[in-house]
Amino acid sequence: MEAKLPTRSTIIVLRFSAMGDVALLASVLEELAFQNPSLKIVMVSRNLFKAFFNHIPQVVFHPIEPKGIHKAIFGLQKLSNELAQYNADAIADVHENLRSRIISFFCKRKGLRIVRIDKGREEKKEMTRPRNKILVPLKTTAQRYADVFTQLGFGIKLSNTLIKKKRHISSNVSAMLGEENKIRIGISPFAQHQYKMYPLVKMEEVLATLASNRYQIFIFGGGDSERTITETWENKYNNVQSVIGKINLDEELDLISNLQLMISMDSAGMHLASLVGTTVVSIWGPTHPYAGFLGYGQKLENCVQVDHANRPNSVYGNKPCLAEGTSCIDLVTVEMVIDKVEENLKQIQ
Repeated sequence: MEAKLPTRSTIIVLRFSAMGDVALLASVLEELAFQNPSLKIVMVSRNLFKAFFNHIPQVVFHPIEPKGIHKAIFGLQKLSNELAQYNADAIADVHENLRSRIISFFCKRKGLRIVRIDKGREEKKEMTRPRNKILVPLKTTAQRYADVFTQLGFGIKLSNTLIKKKRHISSNVSAMLGEENKIRIGISPFAQHQYKMYPLVKMEEVLATLASNRYQIFIFGGGDSERTITETWENKYNNVQSVIGKINLDEELDLISNLQLMISMDSAGMHLASLVGTTVVSIWGPTHPYAGFLGYGQKLENCVQVDHANRPNSVYGNKPCLAEGTSCIDLVTVEMVIDKVEENLKQIQ
């Protein structure tokens, strides 16, 4: 067994993507930093995700540019040379992919200790295989992150609770919030993989029903094509605003922190909401919360899903999941989503 690192250590944490995974890591690092006040953390990730870590004083953010100066093996060697300035004691590789292994290789040659995440690939295969699935709750991804830091010798006990964050609100976001007495609901209707996206025609029904109840609806996430869709909804219904392309990620977090509720799939929107302590009603299709990717502090009972022998068939939602020819996520009715939203709002009011 390797010796524990001293409490006054510097560690480098590697996690480059995806957005939801990096946001989930930020929730864990917040707890790690609070419980280990002498620890310095160098977070290596894409510059877009810097906003997730701005509120953690012990974190220094170092961007990776995998399509720019850190491209290919020589670029990753350059990155490892850049990281030498921090005089770190260890690498916490919580991504465990080819890039992170190459960076770790260069850093290990400089004397740094390396600890990698155990992603539990075999048990996840047993959960998602076509037949004889073993559907039991697996260790959460947040706990798998925490285990890496425990192996390095740092005490960390995850609370796994939502804590509402008070955030400074820019004038841009303040203007969007509108009336103080309205119930504000966020909807994140898009996902990286199309198979875990709730059908947009159904999501529009959810949005239309909530907007007709005079709830103030904000739509998050996506690029130009998604913005076109959501602005159509914005023009079609009262009490609906699309914020896609109108505010930056830091402002999105500010806005989400002022919502009473968020609706999302198993996607980044869920993890952004967790980061600022906002409750999420999440919709699941080919993936399953038992695989460990439920948002930090979110409740299993707020997951809207249909039990079926074919579910889950994927850890990440990158494969189609069919039940008698119908997409598993399409089995979730609009009424199921609305009922779960109203159930949560009754508890808030």
